[in-house]
Amino acid sequence: MTYPRWTLRTEHTSYTVRLSPDGPWAELDAWGPLGVEDGPSALDWSHRTHFITPADAAPAEYLPYGLRPFTGSELVVSTPGGERGMWWEFDGAEEAQGALRLAFTDEVTGLRTVLCYATVPGTDVILRWAEFTATAELRLERLDSAAVTVPVRGAARLTCLAGQWSQEFQHTRLDLARGTFSIGSLQGVAGHAYAPWLVVQDGEAAYGVALEWAGNWHITAEAEPGGAVRVRAGRVPHEGAVRIAPGETLKAPRLACAFSADGLDGLSRVWHRYERRLAGDRLHRPRKVLYNSWEATGFDVDAAGQLELAKAAADLGAELFVVDDGWFTGRGDDTGGLGDWYPDPQAFPQGFDRFVADVRGLGLDFGLWVEPEAVSPGSRLHAEHPEWVYRVDGRPARLVRNQLLLDLGRSDVQDFVIATLDRLLGTYAIGYLKWDMNRPPTERGRPGAGPADRVDLDAEHVAGYLRVLDHLRAAHPDVTVEGCAGGGGRVEHATLARTDVVWPSDNTAPLDRLRIQYGFLHAHAPHVMSSWVTDAPGVFDPRPRSLAFRFVNAMCGVLGIGADLRAWTPEQRSEAARWIARYKEVRDVVHHGEARLLGTPDDPTCGVQFDAGDRTVVAALSTGRLDGAPLLPGRPDRLRLRGLDPAARYRDTATGASYSGAHLRHHGLPFAWSAGHDADLVVLRRL
Repeated sequence: MTYPRWTLRTEHTSYTVRLSPDGPWAELDAWGPLGVEDGPSALDWSHRTHFITPADAAPAEYLPYGLRPFTGSELVVSTPGGERGMWWEFDGAEEAQGALRLAFTDEVTGLRTVLCYATVPGTDVILRWAEFTATAELRLERLDSAAVTVPVRGAARLTCLAGQWSQEFQHTRLDLARGTFSIGSLQGVAGHAYAPWLVVQDGEAAYGVALEWAGNWHITAEAEPGGAVRVRAGRVPHEGAVRIAPGETLKAPRLACAFSADGLDGLSRVWHRYERRLAGDRLHRPRKVLYNSWEATGFDVDAAGQLELAKAAADLGAELFVVDDGWFTGRGDDTGGLGDWYPDPQAFPQGFDRFVADVRGLGLDFGLWVEPEAVSPGSRLHAEHPEWVYRVDGRPARLVRNQLLLDLGRSDVQDFVIATLDRLLGTYAIGYLKWDMNRPPTERGRPGAGPADRVDLDAEHVAGYLRVLDHLRAAHPDVTVEGCAGGGGRVEHATLARTDVVWPSDNTAPLDRLRIQYGFLHAHAPHVMSSWVTDAPGVFDPRPRSLAFRFVNAMCGVLGIGADLRAWTPEQRSEAARWIARYKEVRDVVHHGEARLLGTPDDPTCGVQFDAGDRTVVAALSTGRLDGAPLLPGRPDRLRLRGLDPAARYRDTATGASYSGAHLRHHGLPFAWSAGHDADLVVLRRL
């Protein structure tokens, strides 16, 4: 008997699914480079072990508990009577260009589940998600987006991005021979501990997934008997289950799946292309060099001090001035003011509009920090609408960072946030908005809404957050939006599709930031990575580094400055102006080119290579000793470049030195580091 088989093709890869001969489910037949489906499947399950069901051993794309009782299912359903389990049947396929929908129906529960697939043009990403339609009320205790099975020979090599606040995106690798590895967040955002991103490698082949969800989530990898790793991913209902009503259709978040035969480095470029696709036409707007006043002034914000900083920033060549926290009434410190989003008249005695005009008169665009989801207990907003905050009846409300969190799942709260942002952006000439979030939801209840499991608070907050961002893009298309959550706490594809840049971490110390950016760039594109030059000392690695190091490191993304320029010497300001001018010359290559990570922060020299057209930009950084002793006496360190034409010649535009592509790939670009020279930016032009 012949079973239906479907193949989805991207620019360089293919993904083949078939109906299983062993039962009513779809299973992966092949995933890899174009043509990989032509031949016997690497996922051959013909020799099955005893004491396990065929469904539990299959490389199934998605299975409910009931059909797959032992080794983990993607869907757990219970009826109002408490019965759990589903046994569905195949109910048809719909195939279109770059899209596939496979339907399965369970007659007893009445739930129809559709597995959805879509390719993303111009990328090697396949999107997967599940849709559920009910004919009777049901509880979905688990509703993952998708599962993928990766064949491996021996232990699977996993890579994730782990960390904590101020140490986000730490590149972390482990071998998984047997058992389960799981990451996730229950903090209502992606969180600082893990990014919703995972890679499984078999040799050089790299299979990656990334979840598009701004709420609670999990990604779980299981090394199964027989040589495969099964990865499942999806949202995690905060209330333990999601109720679905008769006639209702519920859609799980999308899971982006990507493959590269060129390992983690090749896979990073797949993700970069995908995120450039998410940006749409906004990708082609230059990301301006910003100055943010937070580290210089903190909450001590007033017009005179801010204008002094703005003048210094403009003299360096900055293009945008952002006033951070502390500009609104009642905000002398972090105990008050949130929710009352009106400029402090004492800080701006001639009016905020005059202050903004004065900043713009310096040739700078103007930006503002907001935290729309937060409210201070002593604010006017909280006094007028105490019911708008998350709380549980009869229980104390916990303060985190001296603030509470608004229930953004409520439509009236969404309307308030939209009206507030519309008022600010409509009243003042604001071209940049930094959206921050500095506390997770804790007492997550909505008084008067009925039993907790009747309200999907996590999904409603996500929907409200995305609704506001979508409104900003539609109503204020010229405003650049930065996403931030106490640093990198909310960096995932739903946010990246609706913002222009994100803030990876509050830690701006040079060697700490190098590690954060090294991990970040494996998963995310340079054009979304906001990176500042500051005076901050190392938190985790206190070794000193030069101003040049800080600039070159920050130039690997979207350059910003957060230092107190009033304390800089004339020599420092002059050097900074030169770096900013160089950055403007190459930022189109950095933001639109192909990026390659060269070495790691554990190496004496590492860097990032950017290629676009006939230009190659190399940001090189020394992580070693700065006592004047070279790595080896009389011998410079080198970075081997990649992706260059070995037969072509490349000229260093600063020194005039010329190299063959073969030389740069085999021997590398030389760097002679010393105590006074720990970073360099080299621009090569193909002759």
